[in-house]
Amino acid sequence: MRLIWQLLAVAAVGFAGGQAVMAVQGDPWLTLALSAAVVVLSVLVYRWVVRRTERRRVTELDWQGAAPAVALGTAVGVGLFGLVIMNIAFLGFYRIDGLGSPMSALGLLGFMAAVAVTEELMWRGVLFRIIEERTGTWIALVLTGVAFGLAHMINPNATLWGAIAIAIEAGGMLTAAYVATRSLWLPIGLHFGWNLAASAIFSTEVSGNHTPQGLLDAVMSGPVLVTGGEFGPEGSAYSIVFCLIATAVFLWIARRRGRLVPFRRRAERAAAANTLPQ
Repeated sequence: MRLIWQLLAVAAVGFAGGQAVMAVQGDPWLTLALSAAVVVLSVLVYRWVVRRTERRRVTELDWQGAAPAVALGTAVGVGLFGLVIMNIAFLGFYRIDGLGSPMSALGLLGFMAAVAVTEELMWRGVLFRIIEERTGTWIALVLTGVAFGLAHMINPNATLWGAIAIAIEAGGMLTAAYVATRSLWLPIGLHFGWNLAASAIFSTEVSGNHTPQGLLDAVMSGPVLVTGGEFGPEGSAYSIVFCLIATAVFLWIARRRGRLVPFRRRAERAAAANTLPQ
């Protein structure tokens, strides 16, 4: 039942907040303010519902070290997407024609922050974390990664290839970042940095969502395998390669730190649960 209560609580805030932010997209400052409110409320609701249902300290959202972890994740996310764009541009399939819309970029900054926080709390904080307790790290990573990719099939310009790419990239890299740190702050930063670069900075399509123009007036066209087509650069082979490298690094760190959870039979899970502090 804790999975249901936690998922309902976080999803309710995410859905209501998302609808409110979408309703004011024409006003960048109001979008930024509402997005900030959604971020704060989502974190507070997650902490509250986890404490109520699990009666423990919410270590995965510990305030100590939160800012440096988010900053690091954001920098890595922007850097990774920058590498993708650099390679696409090198082949001549991405071109900058000038300055785009700085005010639109401001609104996108807020919107992508709200998306990163609500999705990470729901997918890594609730779904992956609880499923991992039952199945171990590897099975939970695959199951939630596939589900995350399929969830993007409802987007306007969604493609099966794009969904597969998202499952590999976000389902792998963001989950591995959580496993390596056992904190949600780093994957939140990664998610935010990647989306921020894709939308607000480089003005590309994000997950086939009809993303508005960002800071740059840019044009992208070319083979789907390279550019991702209408789904956006997340469907590019470059994105898959760079995110797979990041996933491997995070999983290597997790293994070195002893943070990979093996599969346990039901009796073993019950015995392990009895040893946890209440």
